[in-house]
Amino acid sequence: MGIFEELQQEIQKFDDESGHKGYWYSVGDALIMLVTGTLCGLQKITDIHAWSKSKPAQQFLKEQFGMDGIMCIAQFYNILSIVNAEAFKRCFVRWMQSVLGRGVPGKTIAIDGKTICGTDKLTDDGSILNIVSAYVAELKMTIGSHECNSKPGERAALRELLAMLDLSGTMVVADALHCCKPTVEAIIEAGADYLLCAKGNAPALKQGIQACLAEDDGLPAITKELNGGRYETRTAYVTTNLSQLENRSNWTDLTTVGAIHRQFEKNGVSSSQWHYYISNSTLTPQQLLHHARMEWSIESMHWLLDVHFAEDKTRIYDMNVQLILNIVRKIVLNLIRSYKAANCKPNTSLSSIMRNNLFDTNVLSDFLSFLRNGELE
Repeated sequence: MGIFEELQQEIQKFDDESGHKGYWYSVGDALIMLVTGTLCGLQKITDIHAWSKSKPAQQFLKEQFGMDGIMCIAQFYNILSIVNAEAFKRCFVRWMQSVLGRGVPGKTIAIDGKTICGTDKLTDDGSILNIVSAYVAELKMTIGSHECNSKPGERAALRELLAMLDLSGTMVVADALHCCKPTVEAIIEAGADYLLCAKGNAPALKQGIQACLAEDDGLPAITKELNGGRYETRTAYVTTNLSQLENRSNWTDLTTVGAIHRQFEKNGVSSSQWHYYISNSTLTPQQLLHHARMEWSIESMHWLLDVHFAEDKTRIYDMNVQLILNIVRKIVLNLIRSYKAANCKPNTSLSSIMRNNLFDTNVLSDFLSFLRNGELE
């Protein structure tokens, strides 16, 4: 069964269980319209609806999904507003677990939060929407997300997200905000290993890591890259000798501490940064470099949400619909990643794939055919 057929089945189950009866059109139809319109790179609900009402799109939706008619814009928005975002979020998690099966162990799960800028202007109390996502870095796919209404609230949101996912055998990486004992315990309870960054929020831990590394004479691992005219050298150090680390027993199963020195040079100007880490896995310097680099990769997904879907500029007062849109955008990015990996050159842009879907429904049909059957029509 293909990745899109799996998605259709989950949406159908969600539709059957939603209990939203009495509408001429189903919740499932509205969600399929939202997904297919977003696959064409459309950003706004009004644009997605206008595309769905066009004759080529109506024919496409009838042939592909059996839709005999397209709801008006008011019905479309009203149906999306009554979708249970919590249930849809779990639908998304089930879909990705089904798609990936047991393909996650051994992978790096980067977890980080993103603030949807501008949502503070859409609420009476000024609360702002933050969404924490779990991202399989090596596959470039999001497998789950959970929301909160403040940046500090991301700590609890991360732990609640962990409880929804099957992360056995993975390495969970997160930034300094999440370097705290409850998060460590939640990661271990999820059956995963942790690699957490320690910064100014844990000064004693950071100083202890520095002291441990000062006593270690192991060889570091070094990588060098040229990106956008900027040379970057990364040097990683690790040690399992934790004798200089005070209160190390407070960090469950702590085995390794490490540091990465990042040195930058561009146009003759140099700068550098130090990042410090703790882990319950016995890591080599090369492994520390790999997993730490994978943590940074989730930022590319956040960037795509803003660049391709203008998420930060979305002006919808219904926070429930904001959540639905965020999940659908991540579904679409996963679908396009899957298609691109099998059918396109590595340098093919996601925007070109979406543009081709928009301009020609035959191309969109081929796109969905591959995701259903593993082959183009």
